[in-house]
Amino acid sequence: FSGVLSEEVLQALLELQEQLAAITVRVPSSDREVTLKDVCYAPLNPSQPQLGDCCVNSVTQYFQNNATHLAMTATQSDGKKMGTADWHDHLIYCVNSPLSFKDITALELSCMAEYGGP
Repeated sequence: FSGVLSEEVLQALLELQEQLAAITVRVPSSDREVTLKDVCYAPLNPSQPQLGDCCVNSVTQYFQNNATHLAMTATQSDGKKMGTADWHDHLIYCVNSPLSFKDITALELSCMAEYGGP
């Protein structure tokens, strides 16, 4: 992986997404605050979406927008040698199998997004 796709860049992207998701806007005509959950596409909970129900397309969704998942590592063996599985392995697996509920690495993370979709 190049410097454009590094753990630091993905962590920064997660932080930026969290900041954007926290933005509120006051609508003067109704004197009401509007947030992302008020205007987002939430295919699995359209009637009363919470922030986690919003379909936000991002590479970080392969980690359910969770910094802990992104930072995870696990010892893994292929039967001959030991190694460490990390975000690289999970990302490669999910790009090839985006509908998987559990990757085949020792991390055993889902590839499904935080909102429940692929």
